[in-house]
Amino acid sequence: MHIARHFTAAGHDPLEGVPFATRDSRIVNPDGSAVFEAAGVRMPSAWSQVAVDIMAQKYFRKAGVSAELRAIPEDGVPEWLWRHEAAASPGTDDPTDDPASDPVVARRPHDSGSPDGRGETDARQTFHRLAGTWTYWGWKNGYFDGEADAQTFYDELCYMLATQRAAPNSPQWFNTGLHWAYGISGPAQGHSYVDETSGQLTVSTSAYERPQPHACFIQSVSDDLVNEGGIMDLWTREARIFKYGSGTGSNFSQIRGSEEPLSGGGQSSGLMSFLKIGDRAAGAIKSGGTTRRAAKMVIVNIDHPDIEEFIDWKTAEEQKVAALVAGARVTRRHLGRILDATADGLDPSENRALRKALHRGRRDGVPESYVQRVLQLAAQGEPSIDFADFDTDWQGAAYQTVSGQNANNSVRVDADFLSAVGEDGDWELRQRTDGSVHKTVRARDLWDRIARAAWQSADPGLQYDTAINEWHTCPEGGRINGSNPCSEYMFLDDTACNLAS
Repeated sequence: MHIARHFTAAGHDPLEGVPFATRDSRIVNPDGSAVFEAAGVRMPSAWSQVAVDIMAQKYFRKAGVSAELRAIPEDGVPEWLWRHEAAASPGTDDPTDDPASDPVVARRPHDSGSPDGRGETDARQTFHRLAGTWTYWGWKNGYFDGEADAQTFYDELCYMLATQRAAPNSPQWFNTGLHWAYGISGPAQGHSYVDETSGQLTVSTSAYERPQPHACFIQSVSDDLVNEGGIMDLWTREARIFKYGSGTGSNFSQIRGSEEPLSGGGQSSGLMSFLKIGDRAAGAIKSGGTTRRAAKMVIVNIDHPDIEEFIDWKTAEEQKVAALVAGARVTRRHLGRILDATADGLDPSENRALRKALHRGRRDGVPESYVQRVLQLAAQGEPSIDFADFDTDWQGAAYQTVSGQNANNSVRVDADFLSAVGEDGDWELRQRTDGSVHKTVRARDLWDRIARAAWQSADPGLQYDTAINEWHTCPEGGRINGSNPCSEYMFLDDTACNLAS
C-alpha cells in the first residue's frame, strides 16, 4: 500500500504542532470520595476533562512500563520499528547490563518514562505504542510499498489519535503494543491466533505478544454443564474476554427449562439459575483491568419454557431494590423509636411509649428478631443501633445484592410469534430436551409482558430473528442466533467483530 500524508510532514515529529499540557485527573463517587486520582499527566491541551479522565483512568498502562528500554534488533525491520523491552538494572558486574553503556538502550519517541517505572504518564507514550504496533504488524505482513509508507502510516496515526480524528476500541487501548513497546508479555491466557506464515491456528504463548484487540464476541453455549462448549466453560471464556476489555453475547435458548428432566433423574435447575451465576461472574471482573463494567448480552428465544421468568427478571430485581431501600428505612426508623422508648423502662406493660413503639414496628413488618435484638441491646445499656441504610444508586449496596445487573437482556422473536400477536393467537413454549409443548400462552400476553418489563426496567430488548436471518450475508456459514452486547454486530456463533481494525 502507498500511504499519502494529510496532516504531517516527512522528517518532522508528527506531534510537533499539537500542544500538550500537564493535567490532573480526579474521578469521584456521588458522596465525593475519590475513585481515581492522577496528578501531572501529559495530555493534548485541547482535550476535554472527560477525555483526560478516560485516558488516565482506563487506558494508561498502570504497571510494567520501564523508564529505560532496550531495542531488540530484528532483521528486515527498520530500526525505528524494532520492538523494545525493559533494560536490565544497572549496577551489575556485566557492563552490558548498564543502560548507559548499551548502544541500543534509549527512550522511545515522546516517551518521558514513568518516574517509578510502573505506568504510562504521557498520552504520547500511548499513541506511540498503538501506532507503532500497528505499523510493525503492517510491516511484518508486507502491507507497505516501502519504508516511507510505513513511516507515513505511523506519523498520520499518531497525529489522528492526538487530535481525536480517530480512535480505536477499548481493547486496543488496553492491550495493543504492551509487548512491542515495553516488552510486557504476561502468562498465556487461552488465546489463539492464525499464524500469518503457516496459516495454522496457533495457541498464544503470552497474553500480549498476540493481544486480544477485538471489541465484541458472539459465543455459543450448549445444554451441557461442564464439558467444552457448555455452561461452565462459557463462564471461563467470558471471563477471558472481560479481563482484556472486550464484550460478549450468547443465545442461551439451548439450555433446558426448570422443569425438564435430567439424564440421571430429577429436574433441571433451569435456565435462570445459570444466568444468575454468569451475571455474578461478570460483575466480579474488572473489564480491561479497570473499573470499566463487563459488556454482556443475554438472549433467549420467545418459545423457551422459562421465557416468562426471563422477561420479568430485571423488573423483579428492581422491585427487590425498592423493597430493600424502603424496608431498611422503615425498619431503622422503628428500631430507633423502640430504643428511644426504653429510656423509661423495658417493661411494655408499664412503659406506654415502648408499648406503642413495639406495636407500630410489628404492624409495619419489622422482623421480631430485630425487635428482640433492640430490647436486648437496651438492657445492656447500648445507646444506639447499627442498622444498614440503602439507596437506589446503581453502584450502591442494594444493587450489589440483586442479580441481572451486568448484562443487556434481549428476547428473540420470529415472524410466527409476531403473526400470533397480530391475530391474537396462542403461543407454545417448548421443552428443549424433546421439543414437546411445555405450556401454551396467549401471544399478546407475552407481548404485553415484554413491553411492561421494558417500561419498568429498560429490559428486555427485542431481536427479530426472521428478518435478521433473511438479511444474512453468509447464510451458508450457518444461521445467526445472537449478537454482541450492543447488537450492532450480528453474525455467526463463535465469531468476533472486526473492530480490531
